[in-house]
Amino acid sequence: MKILVTGGGGQLATALAGLDGWSPNGGGHGAIVARGIADLDITSPDDIARAFRHHQPDVVINAAAYTAVDAAETDVKTAMSINADGPRHLASACRTNDVRLVQISTDFVFDGTAHSPIPTGAPTGAISNYGLSKERGDDAVREVLGEDALIVRTAWVYASGHPNFVASMLRLMRSREEIGVVSDQLGTPTWSMTLASSLLEMIDRDAAGTWHLTDSGVASWYDFAVAIREISEDIGLMTHRCEVRPIRTIDFPTPARRPAYGVLDKTSTFELLGGPTPHWRESLARCLSEWSDPT
Repeated sequence: MKILVTGGGGQLATALAGLDGWSPNGGGHGAIVARGIADLDITSPDDIARAFRHHQPDVVINAAAYTAVDAAETDVKTAMSINADGPRHLASACRTNDVRLVQISTDFVFDGTAHSPIPTGAPTGAISNYGLSKERGDDAVREVLGEDALIVRTAWVYASGHPNFVASMLRLMRSREEIGVVSDQLGTPTWSMTLASSLLEMIDRDAAGTWHLTDSGVASWYDFAVAIREISEDIGLMTHRCEVRPIRTIDFPTPARRPAYGVLDKTSTFELLGGPTPHWRESLARCLSEWSDPT
C-alpha cells in the first residue's frame, strides 16, 4: 500500500513520514510519501494530477490546511481556497483514479455550545472563518466521494520541532515570571504521533465515513499549560518557575471566536482501534522527553 500525504513539513505529515515502512494488516510493506506545497499544491488540479501520475498512491491523506485561525478572519479567500477548494480537487482526483481519501478535519466545525463529548453526527456550525472553511472542505469531500471517504476530526495537535501551543508556552515560560492562559475553553490536546499511528490503523481497518480521533481525556488551555510547566520542570526543560494563572476568554480577545467546548466523542473510534488512545498528559510527557524547539 502506498500513501501520499499532502502538507509535507507540517506536524501530521512529518509524523506520518516517520512511520514509513509500517506493516498493513500485519504484513507486507507500506510506503508513505509526504509532499509539501512546492511539490503538491492542493489548490492546483494540475499539481494533483501530476502527483497522482508520479506516485500512483492507493491512499491520500490530506494533511494540508490553512491553520492560521485569526488570520482567516480577514484572509478568507486563501483559507477557503486551501481548506474548501483543495479537498474538493483532491476528492475529484481520488474518484477518477480509484484512490481512497483521508480528510483531516477539526473540532472547530462545531459551535462550542455542547456540554458533553460531541458525537460524529452532531450538527456542525462553525463560529470562525477557519472553522467554516474546514466545514466546507468536509462537505465537498462528502459531495464527491460520499461515505467512501474517511473524514477524521481531531483537535489541539502539537509536535516537537514545530510552532504550536507547547512551543509558545515553553518560550513564554522561559522568559517571564507569570503568564495568563485561558481556562474556559475545553478540548483535548493531541500528540501528532498518536494521530499519525492511529490514522494508519484506521486505514488498515478500512474505516470510512466521519470519525473523531484525539488523545484521551479533557483539558482547558490552562490545564495544558500547567502540565507543560510541571513536566518541563521535572525533566529540566525549564530553568526557573513561571506562575501560570487562569484567565477567561473575555480577558484575552482574539479576532476569531474559539469553541468553548470542543471535546470529541471517540467511543466508536476506540472500539475500532481496540482500545483508547493514550491520555493527553502521557502523550505530552513522551513528546517533551524528545523535545526540540522549532527553528
